[in-house]
Amino acid sequence: MDADIRTRAAIEEHWRASERGDTEAEHAVYAPDAILDYPQSGERFRGRAAIAAQRGGHPADRHFTVRRIVGGGDLWVSECVISYDGVPTYSVSVMEFTDGQVAHETQYFADGFGAPAWRTALAEPMPGRKITRA
Repeated sequence: MDADIRTRAAIEEHWRASERGDTEAEHAVYAPDAILDYPQSGERFRGRAAIAAQRGGHPADRHFTVRRIVGGGDLWVSECVISYDGVPTYSVSVMEFTDGQVAHETQYFADGFGAPAWRTALAEPMPGRKITRA
């Protein structure tokens, strides 16, 4: 099996396991000494165990919707919507692989925002979405 096919399958399983709350399967994609960075808060989590512990301790009811996964070789990006207690947050996960496992992940989070009126004539809704107005 092609390495990119295996990597994509591992990432897809990571997000499915995240959705079903299977912590062990969710974190199987990470190398034991992986690093996870959250640039907005300045936090770095070092090691699979620390990554799993901080996610497992999250108090919210979380749900994951993958919008798309793109990548090849050792660099992969997932665009997701993560809902925390029913409130969606948009997330981009940049995963860097070494020897078939995530060695470094950087995850960015953004809340939704309303579109300003001045752009109304220029925009159309994304498929399956409504434009939220400011």
